[in-house]
Amino acid sequence: MEKKFKRTTVTSALPYANGPVHIGHLAGVYVPADIYVRYLRLKKEDVLFIGGSDEHGVPITILAKKEGVSPQDVVDRYHNLIKKSFEEFGISFDVYSRTTSPTHHKLASDFFRTLYDKGEFIERTSEQYYDEEAKTFLADRYITGECPHCHAEGAYGDQCEKCGTSLSPTELINPKSAISGSKPVMRETKHWYLPLDKHEGWLRKWILEEHKEWRPNVYGQCKSWLEMGLQPRAVSRDLDWGIPVPVEEAEGKVLYVWFDAPIGYISNTKELCDAHPEKGNWEMWWKDPETRLIHFIGKDNIVFHCIVFPAMLKAEGSYILPDNVPSNEFLNLEGNKISTSRNWAVWLHEYLTDFPGKQDVLRYVLTANAPETKDNDFTWKDFQARNNNELVAVYGNFVNRALVLTQKYFDGKVPASGELMDYDKETLKEFADVKGEVEKLLDVFKFRDAQKEAMNLARIGNKYLADTEPWKLAKTDMGRVATILNISLQLVANLAIAFEPFLPFSSKKLRHMLNMSSFDWNQLGRTDLLPEGHPLNKAELLFEKIEDDTIQAQVDKLLATKKANEAAQYKANPIKPVIALEEFEKLDIRVGTVLECENVPKMKKLLKFKIADGLENRTIVSGIAQHYKPEELVGKQVLFIANLAPRQFKNGLVSEGMILSAENFDGTLAVTSLLKEVKPGSEVK
Repeated sequence: MEKKFKRTTVTSALPYANGPVHIGHLAGVYVPADIYVRYLRLKKEDVLFIGGSDEHGVPITILAKKEGVSPQDVVDRYHNLIKKSFEEFGISFDVYSRTTSPTHHKLASDFFRTLYDKGEFIERTSEQYYDEEAKTFLADRYITGECPHCHAEGAYGDQCEKCGTSLSPTELINPKSAISGSKPVMRETKHWYLPLDKHEGWLRKWILEEHKEWRPNVYGQCKSWLEMGLQPRAVSRDLDWGIPVPVEEAEGKVLYVWFDAPIGYISNTKELCDAHPEKGNWEMWWKDPETRLIHFIGKDNIVFHCIVFPAMLKAEGSYILPDNVPSNEFLNLEGNKISTSRNWAVWLHEYLTDFPGKQDVLRYVLTANAPETKDNDFTWKDFQARNNNELVAVYGNFVNRALVLTQKYFDGKVPASGELMDYDKETLKEFADVKGEVEKLLDVFKFRDAQKEAMNLARIGNKYLADTEPWKLAKTDMGRVATILNISLQLVANLAIAFEPFLPFSSKKLRHMLNMSSFDWNQLGRTDLLPEGHPLNKAELLFEKIEDDTIQAQVDKLLATKKANEAAQYKANPIKPVIALEEFEKLDIRVGTVLECENVPKMKKLLKFKIADGLENRTIVSGIAQHYKPEELVGKQVLFIANLAPRQFKNGLVSEGMILSAENFDGTLAVTSLLKEVKPGSEVK
């Protein structure tokens, strides 16, 4: 039997304050969390929606150093931008605070100290890179060097950006400090670890036996981690940006960001309750067994919220554990993975500027494409199609026709319903099932399907008006017209309720048009929401068509980003070691005219050239068949090395020189040529 709770604490992953929020964050975490919270509020349930910015960690210090500002400057800028964007987008947090707040610093520090005093940590000493010039231990990202795999310079201590290989700092060739440029040395350092292996037994039972209702992607990832065996995880690190470890011998060490960030949910709740005593004591929301805890996260945070954070809470001893962790997969953009570093994203603050008043369009599209069970894709063409073909042509069209016809025939007042015909009864019966379906789906976090059911209500209404055609009946049977419009207006009023969790701005606008002051979820499904004679306000368009040029502007913006990324990712190889002029003068580089050029049978990469060199014609074999067709090169003048030792191939061909080509950053080859023609055999000086 399912347990009944008195209240619900809903958290959403804390966005990292080193950049703005994009549509991937919205689809994965914040839109579904907001839908669920708005649904609970409509049901008059007791719920708190907790949000905030994650403001510690190495990436913030790196960005601050790059910009020549303090880490606090960075987090202040992005915290304010993110908070404002969420507010404008309608993400209805009860509190949106930050992990640099005094409340958080104290609570996180006290949390660590409680576990420390209970002996829940283990201490380990290990060797890490240390910058003797800067007098600091180096985080992985503060160490650069040559990648041991692709030999690119500038690889980081945790990953090579060029080949994508994950690394450890000790693998780098010729490592150096990104702070001072000096060569780091290995030095011993002590840290505290949370022994997750100690918690493996109860975690296995709690998740694998007691929470089989969790989403398959969440349950599966947890099962995989548990089967691999859990390992101790460091809760401290050597850094000067973060919450100091509250232990005497821990100078220069801070709480690891993964440890302090989830405690932000608790500290933000405390901050809210301290400022608003009517919300109750913060401990009620985190320690009362009659409180249900729900975490909304993306799939990259599953292990932290299902294994690590619960282990922390269990070790402390007085906290409840999450009842569900509805994690989404990733949202891609136009077929490619969203990347903040490459600016391949649709940023929320930019969307709000480019599409003023269209928050609900994006909310609708992101929910319709929600990556609930697998990665999904956002495209601007689909965004336009869903707006024009669904929001405008179905939902908006039905609402507008019902209100405009009421204004035209009944002076904007709800007409009385007469006797119902069979088709009216069929429509109302079909509509009566919608509430139960939407509710059932929202209760199990299936927001995409729930929104689809809400839209089905609009489809029912649109079809009802199209089939009954009251504008034609107005000439002969106004009583019938009154009945049709009464039913239509009741459906419209229900749409305002059904879509409130999904499209709050549109529902507010619709309520104003219907002159409805308030409502709750329990009214959904009723056909007497608008009494006879109830005056309506002026009808307005609920949604607007989005034109092709508006969408093309967004597509062009992404194309420009793609071109910029392609240009930026290519970097010339390092210059080879210096040689003496005499060494270069040993090469005899000449101009030759291509007399003949043909493919070499069974050797796809090779072209066979007959070159006029001013003395005797010679044969040169070159591996450029993938870049040129033979006929493109006949008659052209090329540069070749004339005094290379002949090279014999397996098929008996002998190459008497080398044609010079330039290799582009993308691997394509371009044969070197001249600005004007010269005699074959001319020397390159």
